[in-house]
Amino acid sequence: MATKRDENYPTVRVTKTVSVLPKSLHPQQILHLSNLDKQCPMLMYVVFFYKSSCAYQNLSLDLIFSSLKSGLEETLSNWYPAAGRLSLNSNDGKLNLWCNNNGAVLVEAVTNAKIIELGDLSQYNEFFEYLAYKPVFQGNFSEMPLIVAQVTKFGCGGYSISIGVSHSLFDGPATYDFLHAWASNSAILKEKRGTELYKPVHERGALLVGNQGLTKLPESGSSVTRAAAIDHLYQLIKQAIAGQNFGPDTKFGARSLPDVGDSNLVLKTFHLSGAMIESIKSKVYGERRGSFSCSSFELLAAHLWKARTKALGVRKGAMVCLQFAVDIRNKMLPPLPKGFSGNAYVLASVALTAEELEGGSHEATVEKIREAKNSISNDYVIAYNQALDGPQGTLPPMNELTLVSDWTRMPFHRIDFLHGEAAYVSPLLSPIPQVAYFMQNPNDLRGIDVRIGLLPQTLNAFSHYFLTNLQ
Repeated sequence: MATKRDENYPTVRVTKTVSVLPKSLHPQQILHLSNLDKQCPMLMYVVFFYKSSCAYQNLSLDLIFSSLKSGLEETLSNWYPAAGRLSLNSNDGKLNLWCNNNGAVLVEAVTNAKIIELGDLSQYNEFFEYLAYKPVFQGNFSEMPLIVAQVTKFGCGGYSISIGVSHSLFDGPATYDFLHAWASNSAILKEKRGTELYKPVHERGALLVGNQGLTKLPESGSSVTRAAAIDHLYQLIKQAIAGQNFGPDTKFGARSLPDVGDSNLVLKTFHLSGAMIESIKSKVYGERRGSFSCSSFELLAAHLWKARTKALGVRKGAMVCLQFAVDIRNKMLPPLPKGFSGNAYVLASVALTAEELEGGSHEATVEKIREAKNSISNDYVIAYNQALDGPQGTLPPMNELTLVSDWTRMPFHRIDFLHGEAAYVSPLLSPIPQVAYFMQNPNDLRGIDVRIGLLPQTLNAFSHYFLTNLQ
């Protein structure tokens, strides 16, 4: 069997690799993907850590693996697109989903390492990548599974379960629902619960553009809502080009620091306790707190944007932008059906100059963020969807662009694949490592963990600016 070796890390030995097919096969069909599904077709990984427990210390790895496999077979019967493969449309070259029952991949592995030796599980560790099954992508999407998982038994008797999900298949809330269903269907130290609140709805319906779907595009010349996120990205690109006076290697925006795409980023997690969050709210709003409502997300997004921009040394006159995902399930007219499993988010966007951002108050920045969030409407989604219908390129990471993804409404640690909650659930390195993730912390339900990719030479500066006012 395969062995994952690196002299700097403990050995992880793969003992079993199987394809997992749906328990009940679904008739083969093509599921048309929306433009929102096609933004990032790569696998996104999280790894669950379950520390050693007397509840399952006498259970064999084989029994746990078999139970997870059986639960996944049952789950794939309802979530049948997850057993399919992406497929390129020969007419327009765009991705669709071929529901062909080819199945997911489940891997069993062992390591002599102990979970306690990994230290603080909230801090990213390159060893975590060895706990995940990563099929080699040869450029052919039709050969890539959309769901892969690896269960690894540690020398201490604890377990990790890493799961990779294609972002073309599900967004964050749908991934959470899928994993919750899988855990419910896996009878490890519990009865199968079957606790899905809603049957998943896989058809993309109103999010399809053009002849395949129901979305009506605005007629040329009519007064329409524009997607600010797309407009701001174009402006950032124009700013980048204008700053490249003598060639593509010339930096724009920053005084002396390289662009975030030019170096390996350090993934760092900052734990903000509930007390720290309340402290900054009090400092920002003072005695008006009772009459002014402000979410923790809005305030922390504003604080992070200001700290990151200052730490990167962006030129004062440069345009800087904050973008964050907004769930559109209830923004559409009519709302998307309960249990919608596709990508149902667009990016909201705020743009200022770096000088305006640094000189402005937290309160003013929060208000801008709230306005951007409230601007997401059915018309905005249509405009955003239409903008994605053209040829897509890869946007390089930019110091001027701060991206935030809010996971605080998805308590992944509560998904009990084994017995009880996970000690921690860590996202692995993503295709866009500079994104800041806001996550729940299993040990502090009022607090928030912020995971972000930073340039090594800016880590200390960001830590200083970000933690200021939070102590």
